[in-house]
Amino acid sequence: MELLVRGATAYCYTGGKSFDATKPTVVFIHGVLNDHSVWILQSRYLAHHGYNVLAVDLPGHCRSAGNAPYTVEEAADFIAGLLDAAGIQKAALVGHSWGSLIALEAASRMGNRISHLVLVGTAYPMKVSPVLMEASLNAPEKALHMINVLSRSTLAAPPSALGPGTWVFGSSLALGRRVLASNPSVNVFHRGFAACDAYAHGAEAMAQVMCPVLFVLGQHDQMTTPKAASDLVAVARAAGVQHQVVQVPVGHHQMTEAPEETLAAIKGFLR
Repeated sequence: MELLVRGATAYCYTGGKSFDATKPTVVFIHGVLNDHSVWILQSRYLAHHGYNVLAVDLPGHCRSAGNAPYTVEEAADFIAGLLDAAGIQKAALVGHSWGSLIALEAASRMGNRISHLVLVGTAYPMKVSPVLMEASLNAPEKALHMINVLSRSTLAAPPSALGPGTWVFGSSLALGRRVLASNPSVNVFHRGFAACDAYAHGAEAMAQVMCPVLFVLGQHDQMTTPKAASDLVAVARAAGVQHQVVQVPVGHHQMTEAPEETLAAIKGFLR
């Protein structure tokens, strides 16, 4: 499905179902060097079980036109524009890594318009090591290998992950190369990392959230460790924000390494 969002075409995967704005809506937001496809199991399941699904390619990524966002705030504005373009009055937001910061910022701005907020593989602050930042700019292939090693609890995920014979590590490398190549005018790898590193309003945003929040964290996550989410959890608790924390026994890519567990957490929370 394509929508015109602030003058540029935005692509959203609808889970194999026709878009119906009258249904409860879930918007999935990917992280750095990813696209809508990382949510394939979760988005398709919900689309076939009573939800309207929009798994978006962020601007300047893969099938979406427009300028790749420089900041989390800019990307959050895009999410608000996406809901407007789709005619959606209320939606749940599900974001992974960089996408979790985007979802958090968007939820803080849109108040009661957001029904649920799911933060997968989140952290705040989400600082990027200088080594990774430099490599993403000047040696992206090296950086791609680094983050895929750091993101995995194992390089050989169980056969149930995305289907028998799936090589999660190799498929993630291929996806990263495809996303990077999709925008020859901008290094979306480095720009996404820079946006994560610079975001400084996470605590204030969490305190302003008006909906229930679910944290889905990887027990063996080396990119955004469970401890790195503790400040956001603490802010939610102090602000009286209804919240849950679920840990799954994998690394940073919870939705591909533990797709069933991640889906179970999300669908239980949305109910």
